Amino acid sequence: MDSKHVVITGAGSGLGASLALKYAEMDYHVTLLGRTFSKLRYVADKMSSDKVSVYTLDVSSHEEVAKVFKEITEDNGDIDVLVNNAGVGVFDDAENISPDSVDQMIDINLKGTIYCTQAVLPRMKERNEGTIIQVISTAGLDGKTSESVYCASKFGARGFTESIIKELDDTDIHVLAAYMGGMKTSFWDDIYSKEEIQHLMDPDDVADIILANVKARKNLTVPEIVIKNHLT
Repeated sequence: MDSKHVVITGAGSGLGASLALKYAEMDYHVTLLGRTFSKLRYVADKMSSDKVSVYTLDVSSHEEVAKVFKEITEDNGDIDVLVNNAGVGVFDDAENISPDSVDQMIDINLKGTIYCTQAVLPRMKERNEGTIIQVISTAGLDGKTSESVYCASKFGARGFTESIIKELDDTDIHVLAAYMGGMKTSFWDDIYSKEEIQHLMDPDDVADIILANVKARKNLTVPEIVIKNHLT
């Protein structure tokens, strides 16, 4: 394939969709992953490029991740960029968070990040090239009220990411950890009012900042970025 190939999890809305559209403009072959085909198809149809593939995937299933990533590579070639963007949040006081919600956040936010990264690392190491973007959230940097388990899952993703950065130190594989605050996405629909959501960041702006920091530059690498809401 002539085009570079990016795979984005959680690509059906929000930041994942913004990144997908921007990578399409950069002439990448874009592979969209998510749980809901209709949302992924909607994003794909917004692209001016026809270099797009859509696969449904539950990132919390190791077996499904291994199977789908194998299919993706066979169908579309080597993966040059992986964006681990899939995430879910359930917010309440620690004692009120149900076991199902605990499992969901740990399985998707932490295990999903690990499984998808594991799926691309062997081939990236063989080729000694590639980029992995870990979308983690500022919840991976500081504990927050009503977000105990969400933060636990994101702190775990942060620890995993910092460790693989060290493991890949002698390679040409670039790993970027992106820690951002809340964005204007459906993620917050049942948590914030419409007015509160209007004060959050635009995912297109966050996508621009991420892409600017993964761009290859001579004699430097950016291992992490923190993007915060400007509260007025």
